[in-house]
Amino acid sequence: MLGAALLFVTIFRRLKLGATLGYIVAGALIGPQILGLIRDPAQVSSVTEIGIALLLFIVGLELRPARLWRLRNDIFGLGLAQVVLCGLALSLLLYLAVGLSPEAALAIGLPLGLSSTAQVLPMLRADNELNTPEGERAFSILLFQDLSIVPMITIIAAMARVPDLTAPTGLTLALYTVAAIAALVLVGRVILNPLFRLIGRFGERELFVVAGLFTVVASAAVMHYLHLSVALGAFVAGVMLAESPYRHELESDVEPFRSILLGLFFLSVGMLLDLGVIAARPWFVVGIAAGVIVTKALLIAGLARIFGNNWPRSVRLGLLLSQAGEFGFVLFAQATAAGLVLPAAGSLFGAVVTLSMATTPFLMRLVDWMERREDRGGDDLDGPEKSPETSAIVVGYGRFGQTVAQMLMAKGIGITLIDKTPSMIETAEEFGTKVYYGDGLRLDLLRAAGAETARVIAFCNDNEDGELTRDALKAVLGAFPQASVMVRAFDRRHLIELRGLDLVLAERELFESAVVMGRAALRASGFGSAEIERVESEYRMRDCERLERQAESGDLHAGEDRSFASSPLPEEAPPAAPPAR
Repeated sequence: MLGAALLFVTIFRRLKLGATLGYIVAGALIGPQILGLIRDPAQVSSVTEIGIALLLFIVGLELRPARLWRLRNDIFGLGLAQVVLCGLALSLLLYLAVGLSPEAALAIGLPLGLSSTAQVLPMLRADNELNTPEGERAFSILLFQDLSIVPMITIIAAMARVPDLTAPTGLTLALYTVAAIAALVLVGRVILNPLFRLIGRFGERELFVVAGLFTVVASAAVMHYLHLSVALGAFVAGVMLAESPYRHELESDVEPFRSILLGLFFLSVGMLLDLGVIAARPWFVVGIAAGVIVTKALLIAGLARIFGNNWPRSVRLGLLLSQAGEFGFVLFAQATAAGLVLPAAGSLFGAVVTLSMATTPFLMRLVDWMERREDRGGDDLDGPEKSPETSAIVVGYGRFGQTVAQMLMAKGIGITLIDKTPSMIETAEEFGTKVYYGDGLRLDLLRAAGAETARVIAFCNDNEDGELTRDALKAVLGAFPQASVMVRAFDRRHLIELRGLDLVLAERELFESAVVMGRAALRASGFGSAEIERVESEYRMRDCERLERQAESGDLHAGEDRSFASSPLPEEAPPAAPPAR
């Protein structure tokens, strides 16, 4: 399995088709349908589904409860609208086009309305988009889809022709969900956070790995026992640890297991493909998959537009979530056991899910191409691959980047300037400065600009779209360890988010200019240079202390006692008379 994954993921990455498609093709090849190297893929998938739980656990670590509360409108507004509209629209499509009974159409259509968390979230993380407004909106929809699995199981059970008397009722499942989430929250507060503080004192890395994996597997096992979403349980456990000072270490310890198990999950998806069923009715599979993709893309894009996205971002979100998801396999099995669909039909629609997932990398490449085309002048501008090799790269050539670049130029240091605003690039060229077009956070573009040999990479972006995330900069630091990476931070929150990264400098964009004006205001108020120096020194020390407390606690109100509003600095000398004008 690892050998097949290594070979095909390398090939598909090389072709820029995405790792997911490589895993699926590798799984289909070594599975029982072709080479038969793996004869019982169901055993493999039962283990590799832990990869999805690990993925949601890591996402939960990045989402503090306050941030999750901020997303509530997207989760319960946009997420609810997407699940209901897409599920009912696809059910109607299957009823009219395929001739399924109303019950069977609902049992198949509702699961097809769910998207692939296991595919979309890694794509967002790889492109450093998970913490952007668009990434948060996609995540909100996916989170509500996880919550919707319980009512979908209930609907399928209610329509069952062969009822399972041992399965819990819908009301029971709802109560289980609330009780399980409450229990996980309580355990996180009372046990997990103190446990990790205790482990932190020992300094044993292996204990962090064991404790992190135990947390995920235990929360997943509880949810599985209660017939609930395993991924949802792991996500709640992650959120409970999001305020822990050890969350970054936990994330780095769990990430390798997540990568391997999630990859093996997609291998199992390929293995479970019934190629015989597909070969018997290929146009049916292709047609239904196309119907799913088009229907979901149109509805999600329309909903995103209603919820405030512009059209380009709405279309991108629609195509990103247009595939059917891995939970379809679970719900199809429930529908088959309930006697609503035949086993052959379950296999056929499983193939539809897989094919729709395989199209997503191609659709996102199409979106990227369309965005480049729509960006006026972008195609006519030189990219950084045409730049000479230099020792410094400055990303963002606005008012901030221009000052950094000028100081480097003062000593004759060669600079590669990158910006993604065509009008800015054209204005710079009017003054004789060459600026290259592109997104300076893309690793491939930075490599083309010579980042592998650069001594300095300075990110001077204004971070208006939230692109300078911790994950994005962590990827840059990992790819170019020899470079001194510097960042223009937007505010205190941004600075706290970047805490712990191996940055040479992370400076708030208005901090120093505000201090200069504060000094001038004190001077105009009649204070002497010595007192002004004392005030500035005390302010910098207190501000640093507040920043430390805020970062450790995750609470911006921490350290309020160090504010001059709470405890003014006592005067050492009375102010002198104002200078004569």
